[in-house]
Amino acid sequence: MSMFCYQCEQTAFGTGCTTRGVCGKTPETAKIQDILVYVTKGIAMYAHRARQLGAKNIEIDRFITEALFTTITNVNFDAERIRKSVIQKALKLRSQAKTLYEEACKKAGKQPESLNGPAVWTPADTMEELIAQAEKIAIPTRMENLGKDIAGLQELLTYGLKGMAAYADHALILGEEDDDVYAFFHEALDFLTKPNPTADELVAMNMKCGEVNLKTMGLLDKANTKGYGDPVPTPVRIHPKKGKAILVSGHDLKDLDELLKQTEGKGINVYTHGEMLPCHGYPGLKKYPHLVGNYGGLWQKQWKEFDEFPGAILMTTNCIQEPRPTYKNRIFTCGLVGWPGVTHIANRDFTPVIEAALKEKGFEQDGPDDTILVGFGHNAVLGVADKVVEAVKSGAIRHFFLIGGCDGAKPGRDYYTKFAEAVPKDCIILTLACGKYRFNKLNFGTVAGLPRLLDIGQCNDAYSAIQIAIALAKAFNTDVNSLPLSLILSWYEQKAVCVLLTLLSLGIKNMRLGPTVPAFVTPPILQVLIDKFAIKTITTPEEDLKAILN
Repeated sequence: MSMFCYQCEQTAFGTGCTTRGVCGKTPETAKIQDILVYVTKGIAMYAHRARQLGAKNIEIDRFITEALFTTITNVNFDAERIRKSVIQKALKLRSQAKTLYEEACKKAGKQPESLNGPAVWTPADTMEELIAQAEKIAIPTRMENLGKDIAGLQELLTYGLKGMAAYADHALILGEEDDDVYAFFHEALDFLTKPNPTADELVAMNMKCGEVNLKTMGLLDKANTKGYGDPVPTPVRIHPKKGKAILVSGHDLKDLDELLKQTEGKGINVYTHGEMLPCHGYPGLKKYPHLVGNYGGLWQKQWKEFDEFPGAILMTTNCIQEPRPTYKNRIFTCGLVGWPGVTHIANRDFTPVIEAALKEKGFEQDGPDDTILVGFGHNAVLGVADKVVEAVKSGAIRHFFLIGGCDGAKPGRDYYTKFAEAVPKDCIILTLACGKYRFNKLNFGTVAGLPRLLDIGQCNDAYSAIQIAIALAKAFNTDVNSLPLSLILSWYEQKAVCVLLTLLSLGIKNMRLGPTVPAFVTPPILQVLIDKFAIKTITTPEEDLKAILN
């Protein structure tokens, strides 16, 4: 069975996975996810029109974010669960959205539009028939009908929406949501059903996605800090402590918080993994003494690291890879994450995780006391802004490099390690997202009394980086593009796409992107980005540093 997916950086041959996803996604799962996105567009077609008449439905609003998030790389690989649970719910809500729209029209004295495509599509009853239907809505079909450039711009927007949905969902879990964000999801998804969109229209909608994503990241920043306080600089242990253990990976702060509550007094040490590392900087989470450190490094090495971890493992959001048989009985998913045959935790009752941890031997001895620093969010950095400004004016600090983004297994990512190592000692490195694991355990020392490596946080904490840049620009009475600041970005999945769209929407120029250009960004699209934003692809650390500093 064939498939086509090119939404991540590791896509096969740099063009698209056609037999099985490099991430482990099967053709069945790829096609079922395509159908879920398609039906979600149908919901949005009705919801967008209903909103224009003043009618809304919060269940529909929230579901659309969950549906899009479900299809992000390395989230849910369980095709049957998506088919039986998520798609069935989507069809039910599409019917409700249709009724909402028709009643709003009746109230307004208008005749409802006769919609087609995703709004009226009827799914087959069996998995086999459903997969056959997916061929007609697949990306290659749109490439053939619209051309690779238009299809690529459509996918750029789709992936931006997926990434934004992840941030919106995390914020919602912590009690923060915004009607304008929901409205844009409906507007953009409805727009994606337009038969013959122009390149200019698609570029404009992508820029709007970036604008709305900034608001969404701000919403999540508010949710995180409201729930757990502003991050503070905190040393984090990177070697294990003796005792029973649970490892938490993904991004979700609420899941970690609930697990920490449920493991209090049970003699279990909890470790973060991957993008959960920044959680140690939040006062509301670091208060738990049994949150003892961070385990492991690059997320794509989980096969080895999870295999060696002598406890239970909890996957809270994307980053899961196909579990090896040696630890499949002690890895668990929760939230939107899913893998066939892996126990899924509902309603944050982590009893099975705790029981599994207690059955394992745990770590038999303490490791070294080595630590790394986290917690340099915008509140912490701006608290010493006057010191930073003075250091720049005096020449003590020459330049700032934001080296951040997603990590991945594809060759070429050692560029980011080499680049960080080559950054002159009178420069500061800001970092965020999981790409930091390429260099965050190196000793960069200090400059002007500040650590040379400042870990801002998760990928969504690009919001913090933007706030820091805006504040520094104001302090120097200039704009962000005139600051001694360079952005060296790595991408892997769809959250990186929406962050890039946000930076572009802010007019930030001269960013360097790698390790490869997204497959859906065709040469003409790339040329637009080069012409309008002076975006650059990475070359070598030496050449790029020379171009930036000279």
